[in-house]
Amino acid sequence: MQAITDPSILEAYLRDASNLPGHAERLFRPSTAEEVAEIVALCQQEGTPLTVTARRSSTTGASVPMGGVLLSTEKLNRILGIDEVEGGVLLGEYQSWTEEKGWMFPPDPTSRNECSIGGAIACNASGARTYRYGPSRAWVESIRFVTPTGELKEADRSTAIPWPTTNWAEPPIKTAAGYFPANNLLDLMIGQEGTLGVILSARLRLRPLPPGVLTIFAYFPTEATMMGFLDAIRALGGRYPDGGEPGPYAPRCIEYFDRRSLELIQARLPELPQAHAALLIEIEHDGEAPLEPWFDLLTTYEALLDHTIIAEDERGRAKLHAIRHALPAAVNEIISRNGVQKVGTDFAVPDAAFPEMLRAYDAVEMAAVCFGHLGNNHLHLNLLPKNLAELAEAKAIYMELAKKAVSLGGTVSAEHGIGKLKRTHLALMVPPLVREGWAAMRKAADPNGILGRGNLLDPS
Repeated sequence: MQAITDPSILEAYLRDASNLPGHAERLFRPSTAEEVAEIVALCQQEGTPLTVTARRSSTTGASVPMGGVLLSTEKLNRILGIDEVEGGVLLGEYQSWTEEKGWMFPPDPTSRNECSIGGAIACNASGARTYRYGPSRAWVESIRFVTPTGELKEADRSTAIPWPTTNWAEPPIKTAAGYFPANNLLDLMIGQEGTLGVILSARLRLRPLPPGVLTIFAYFPTEATMMGFLDAIRALGGRYPDGGEPGPYAPRCIEYFDRRSLELIQARLPELPQAHAALLIEIEHDGEAPLEPWFDLLTTYEALLDHTIIAEDERGRAKLHAIRHALPAAVNEIISRNGVQKVGTDFAVPDAAFPEMLRAYDAVEMAAVCFGHLGNNHLHLNLLPKNLAELAEAKAIYMELAKKAVSLGGTVSAEHGIGKLKRTHLALMVPPLVREGWAAMRKAADPNGILGRGNLLDPS
């Protein structure tokens, strides 16, 4: 097929959400599996670097080309059936389509209305509902993909890995750092960040849409009361990463907003109360919302009941969405005003280590806001430097926090992956021998090292 070389078109494909600049000589936008295979085989034959891109929602530079060819999957955009979809389809579009038919695809990254399904699988995307449902891996039954040598392949959990692999022990927490220690080809391909294949389509696992969802936005006066509430939920409800049936205290998400986040939101919504932290909680139910047990728990841990917001319908949820969406809007205004990029963490740690990690976040003196997925001990500290000198300081703070997370048994990336920007941080948690084994696997799969060059491992 014809390559696109027009600089005015190429320009739109050379950055992702990380804002890392890239460059490429050619762009292809294939619409069939055979065209994808032909392009990949040609690049392998030429030894030309090939970067896969789709909707460019990555925050790690994974879809940013450093020369060579760009392959966009945006035209592989057909929903093939209730549980089968091409990789270029927007995740949110597919979820809306299935929900109209009474089914739910649980993974819910914040970028679901901007990211492709293939991209979500390639980085094992997760999101708020990971507390109950786990990341994308649990919800992918099989994929069809093109190997780095241009072969069309299918993989499920009975498919053997055709390349040499290296065993290593991932931290037993929410993590998206490095290759998964898989015993089958499908699980290896999930989270490979565009380095072992181009995902064409996937067969997915769905759940019946729950009859009702109770949403609670609750404020807490101190960190101790908020942590006591969290510990009680864990003790009473447990986690259900396999999608098992929940009890009354088993929410599908627990989202956290620190004091600094609330102060930013209050600038837009001044009617909100003063508080140390707030939690957004979603509980699926069978049609009768479990209000009484949750109010009992909120009362026990001194939540500000007069200011607690309960949503049982779309109107109520819209109010909560306005609160939640006010935060990133306020952060974006600060970034624009300062003219300097933010530096955001993506670390997670085990339950026992979380209070110490939270104290480390709270101790940061630079302007920052901290919010995210409390249920998984996975918060995003967004540092907001005001100038280039503070940007350098923010990057140094980030590195120290990464070391802290690893020392506590945590991960340097819980959901965004490594891409090109976090290779140094990955080296903090993955031993050299493991990384060398990964390089050998990639060499066997991709003799000329064309695919996803610079992602996960140093291209040298």
